[in-house]
Amino acid sequence: MSLDNIQLSTFLVTDLYKKTLVQLDVVQSSTPTKVQSSISFLGKNERKILIVVDEENTAYLNDEDLGLLLSILSACKLTMADVAIVNASKNKNITYSALMEVFAPTLLLLFGIQPVQLDFPLQFPNYQLQRYNHQTYISSPAISALAANKEMKKQLWTSLQQYFFN
Repeated sequence: MSLDNIQLSTFLVTDLYKKTLVQLDVVQSSTPTKVQSSISFLGKNERKILIVVDEENTAYLNDEDLGLLLSILSACKLTMADVAIVNASKNKNITYSALMEVFAPTLLLLFGIQPVQLDFPLQFPNYQLQRYNHQTYISSPAISALAANKEMKKQLWTSLQQYFFN
């Protein structure tokens, strides 16, 4: 007799499975909506580097600030394909957990926005490389403020050098 051809009577099957295997009266929950569709961003995020800005009057950054950001990225040997830029003022109610779920960044740069505004689980001063949860965070004043202040630009560059070139 082969084990592949065993036939059980209905009486035996019902006796073996006294409790139901599938509960049919349970309401099926709808599939959760993806957070990704609700967060607009610029770039392709190929190197998992997330840049969060807070610019009220533009979609992402104005031309001058974008030019400065592109020169910073170029100095770090990065392109727009490597990063994702999210404007917090255009993506209302984004949080740390939503950003982590959608982008899974290895580096997160905050320009002109404080970690507390995004419900971050920790606080850290500007320009400090902060490691947490296998990720690195750097906070900085807004890009427009960096353009006007050479000292702040140097401090940011020092932090970026520590991350990218050490």
